[in-house]
Amino acid sequence: MAGQARVILTGAGGGIGLAICTILLEEFGAKVVAIDINVSDALKALKEKHPESLQIVHGDITKPETSLEALKLEPSPTALMLNAGVCELVPIASSTPAHWSKVFNVNVLALLNTLIPAVPALRENKGRVVFTSSSAATKRRGAWASYNASKAAENAIARTFATEEPDITSIAVCPGMADTGMVERIRGKMGASAMKPDDHQFFVDAKKNMINPKDCGYVLANLAINGAHELSGEFFTWDSPQGAPYKRSE
Repeated sequence: MAGQARVILTGAGGGIGLAICTILLEEFGAKVVAIDINVSDALKALKEKHPESLQIVHGDITKPETSLEALKLEPSPTALMLNAGVCELVPIASSTPAHWSKVFNVNVLALLNTLIPAVPALRENKGRVVFTSSSAATKRRGAWASYNASKAAENAIARTFATEEPDITSIAVCPGMADTGMVERIRGKMGASAMKPDDHQFFVDAKKNMINPKDCGYVLANLAINGAHELSGEFFTWDSPQGAPYKRSE
């Protein structure tokens, strides 16, 4: 794609999303429309630093009008980065329809709120869509059913969209266990109350080996700018052979 990249990014307020937003602005010189239900101080600081390149939509991505507002600010995106997500751990036998609705509204249906209205621009720009997925899509750890199922559904959308839209590159990427607020909640009371002790201990012990969001975030950002069309329809981990060429040069 010629010219400056124009990216709509959901879930930009913290964690991997904030890292992606920073990298897009400061390392790739992209224009970004950042969406989040909680506009963090860090995101506000980025706006002050990059007033011409960063626009912020403060809104709920489960509401279609939030994505439509972003598309009014940037009607011709060259990439979507569908990063927003929620993780609520509940064993199936203890779950409720409200729990499943919350997880699927954020992790699955909200993807479509942003993706569908952007299709004409993405077709014209031969753009890219990067889905922040998870290895949970293929896992079976207890209490994770809603999250696992939602990420499997996300992968299904990504690969089906790749088939339906041959001019748009559609990629689902697992960022690994990054050191974010979501993972901190899993390591804390939420995980301890929902998971079996051995499963919870796995996350507690993983703290020392967690991934820096700036490392996996760079790969996701680079894929949104430069991802090869041959990757369309694939799901892979950020440091896999597919992702390795997009890592930051040492």
